[in-house]
Amino acid sequence: MSSAEVEFGSMGRVAYARIGPNEDLVQGVEKLCLAQGFRNAFVRGALGSLVDACLYTRDGGFSHIAGPAVEIVSLAGEVRAQPDGSVSATLSGVVADPQGQVHGGPFVPGANPICMTFEITLEEWLPAADGEAADRLERR
Repeated sequence: MSSAEVEFGSMGRVAYARIGPNEDLVQGVEKLCLAQGFRNAFVRGALGSLVDACLYTRDGGFSHIAGPAVEIVSLAGEVRAQPDGSVSATLSGVVADPQGQVHGGPFVPGANPICMTFEITLEEWLPAADGEAADRLERR
């Protein structure tokens, strides 16, 4: 049997924002969360394109997708608080290159510059305190 981790919590605020040209996608999402005071968040929607894209591959390498204007077809991911007070975004998606070829995988931080603008919707996640989570498990 496989193991699973269950985290209790609730949804918080929603941020609709724009990330500007030449800012990195992953780092831009992290900066946005810090600016809004989101310690944890989920990506709920996105629209935009990248100058070039860089995605991790299954073998641990990465794939460079040349632009200009690599369109993001779909984006999913989350942002998690780190012990040092920073946040770390893990984003995956599907992109289409200028020739219409489709590529997918996790985005490499620092290697995915926004082309013109990028619109994103983030929803804050508020994990339950340990005692509150234990109470919820007992009620089940």
